Amino acid sequence: MTPRTGPSNPDHSIPADQDCTGCALADRRTFLTQAAALIAGALMSVGMTAERAAAMPIGILVGTRAPDDKEVTYPIPASDGATIDKDNDVILARYQGKVYAFGLACPHQNTALRWLAPEGRFQCPKHKSKYTPDGIFLSGRATRSMDRYAVRKNANAIVANIDALYRQDKDAAQWQSAFVDAGQ
Repeated sequence: MTPRTGPSNPDHSIPADQDCTGCALADRRTFLTQAAALIAGALMSVGMTAERAAAMPIGILVGTRAPDDKEVTYPIPASDGATIDKDNDVILARYQGKVYAFGLACPHQNTALRWLAPEGRFQCPKHKSKYTPDGIFLSGRATRSMDRYAVRKNANAIVANIDALYRQDKDAAQWQSAFVDAGQ
């Protein structure tokens, strides 16, 4: 066994037979997709329905961000729905051909919002405030719609400026235009 220095950790030796270069695990997207399928299969094997397993938050979205950068880049979602990036406190949602980036917290008391896929909406688990997929307040204790980040399109990606979070009640014009067209 010949020790090599790994590309992601150059200070530590990795035995050549344990290096992931060229294997499926080296591709992060492939790994995450396979892990999500494995988890969904495990949930279904214990009696959970396919619809309920699909609605579980098993997918993890992590945006690309340089150190000290206030912009996070995401791939354009292929279909309507929402994905949460817990590392950056961002919800990325596609709805009716538009893509939005929301703050993760409910505007009422900063509780992390949940995407309810079967109902096609967001809901706060604490006081049950409900929101449409484009972040518009429907009912509950909140007094405004979900906060939106400034977004722009860059080729086949969505770039969210996590330094520019707009509130519907204080930044109405910016809030109203904080989306991008998902079309190519």
